[in-house]
Amino acid sequence: MSLSEAQRQQLLELAKASIQHGLQTGKPLKIKLADYPAELQEHRATFVTLHVNRQLRGCIGVLEAVRPLAEDISENAYSAAFKDSRFPPLEAHELKDLEIHLSILTPAEPMSFTTEQDLVSQLQPSVDGLILKEGHRRGTFLPSVWETLPKREQFLRHLKQKAGLPPDYWSDNIRIYRYHTESIS
Repeated sequence: MSLSEAQRQQLLELAKASIQHGLQTGKPLKIKLADYPAELQEHRATFVTLHVNRQLRGCIGVLEAVRPLAEDISENAYSAAFKDSRFPPLEAHELKDLEIHLSILTPAEPMSFTTEQDLVSQLQPSVDGLILKEGHRRGTFLPSVWETLPKREQFLRHLKQKAGLPPDYWSDNIRIYRYHTESIS
């Protein structure tokens, strides 16, 4: 499902409003779903990524659709600004340089492969987002991560590390899921 330009703009404005509301109240913006078109009421999984002066400033999201799209954007924008444990909470003076990137995910599909090389050969740089699962470990990279890790092998090695595994780790139990995103910024 592709959103109209007006709907994309509405989601960006909602994300910014939730961050501003968070600065004033310490809480995410509560929305009235009825105020949004049907497409923004559908359950979708999203990530909100924030940059200040081209530096990552927060990234929070969900991999499975658990809430209506507009609500998910509002909650994830607030969380990216104030609850990403890698960064201190966003401060008001950073707003003027804040870039907001929204990623709306397709449902994740399991990939079939026989070896690590087989998996690597199937990866589509700049297109695929991946979820790696091994036992209780899990990690994901959005398709936008290809911008900083453009080589397939490098992308997979770093994803393993994100999941808490050694970069050269391999097992027949690794499961990989692929998803795509509609990006808005």
